Amino acid sequence: MSSPTEKLAAFTAWAQAHITGDEKGQAQIFLDRLFIAFGHAGSLDVGGEPEFRVRKATEDGGGTSFADYVWKPVVLIEMKKRGAVLSKHYRQAFDYWTRLVPGRPRYVILCNFDEFHVYDFETQMDSPVGIAKLDSLAEHYGPLTFLRPGQPKPVFDQKTARLRFQRNRKSVAYTLCTSPVFN
Repeated sequence: MSSPTEKLAAFTAWAQAHITGDEKGQAQIFLDRLFIAFGHAGSLDVGGEPEFRVRKATEDGGGTSFADYVWKPVVLIEMKKRGAVLSKHYRQAFDYWTRLVPGRPRYVILCNFDEFHVYDFETQMDSPVGIAKLDSLAEHYGPLTFLRPGQPKPVFDQKTARLRFQRNRKSVAYTLCTSPVFN
């Protein structure tokens, strides 16, 4: 049997050869192959659902939107076309996530077929806790480790963890300095 690294390298080669980055036509096959590379039989076999119906808030006009893929309570994945600036689509993914109750997923992935921006909404809301790139996925899949069978804890790079720590420390310091208790 192939190692996880070999499977991810094969997935990367396949995606680079066959995927042009068309969100509507290729997202589901891309995700299915990604799940296979991470050791599952496929994206449906884990219990996830493509084109998951998400009810919009009344103040947003009501109706229904479709999240590209939801595997409760693990992950919401929102795909965008190749080259899309993923940070511009954070609000859409966040809005979907807020409506996914009960069993809201812990992780959210924004993906443009070349990059995976991973959010862990149990620890940080505003910026990705990890980024994985397709061209180096076999060597640097740590942020996506939770996609493996058993959902092991993801591994985020030290730079991201250090920046998150500094941001949180500054936030705590500001809160203490502006607190009426200390003024």
